[in-house]
Amino acid sequence: MRSIDSAGQTALEQRNISIRDFIWLTVKNRTTGDPYEEGYWSDVTTISAEIRNPETGGDEFRTFAGAGNLIDVSPIALMSNLATQTLTITVSPVANLNELVREYDAKQARIEVYRGLFTPGTYAQIIPAYPRFVGYIDDMDIKTPPENEAGTLVMNCISHTQELSRYNVATRSSVYMEERSTGDTFRNHVAAVGTWEMRWGVKNIAAQPAAPTSTGSSKPYDAGLDRR
Repeated sequence: MRSIDSAGQTALEQRNISIRDFIWLTVKNRTTGDPYEEGYWSDVTTISAEIRNPETGGDEFRTFAGAGNLIDVSPIALMSNLATQTLTITVSPVANLNELVREYDAKQARIEVYRGLFTPGTYAQIIPAYPRFVGYIDDMDIKTPPENEAGTLVMNCISHTQELSRYNVATRSSVYMEERSTGDTFRNHVAAVGTWEMRWGVKNIAAQPAAPTSTGSSKPYDAGLDRR
């Protein structure tokens, strides 16, 4: 269940608020691979807004560039389980965010979406903008339109809970164990152990000596009771 400060809860109940969305992206420099962060919000001008960090739970200020109504965020469902959520963000081709994903590498870029509550007619925040979605850009579709037609940038995002279903790419081999700890021989026979036959409580007939064809006695030969 999401916890909202009492001031924000009161404003929501009284419906005396202005709501704005904030988007924070962490992309990579295509040359150096270094991370680069930039934020946008659904209003004009540039603002230094207080947000609640989804990782630390602490409040901090970040700078967001104005994008007006050039950004559209699909509805975000409130869920009480660990199901993976999806989110679609549609951006106008004239928005600065469009230039950001073209200049930087946005593949699997981290994306955070916040909801900000303001006093109507002012830029005064009622409470720090709270996180509504944290995840990654799964894929993008940049549509360059013909003349006199509108183009769009569509970012399909997936929530960070997808990490819970990610498989470990490390192989269970002797080589891998040696890389982790020199001298680790725990998996030396992992490639052959599947072919080993373990006969628990059963005599291995193939290993018993063949019974003689003649014993010189009328008494039957019992290989299992041979006391010679």
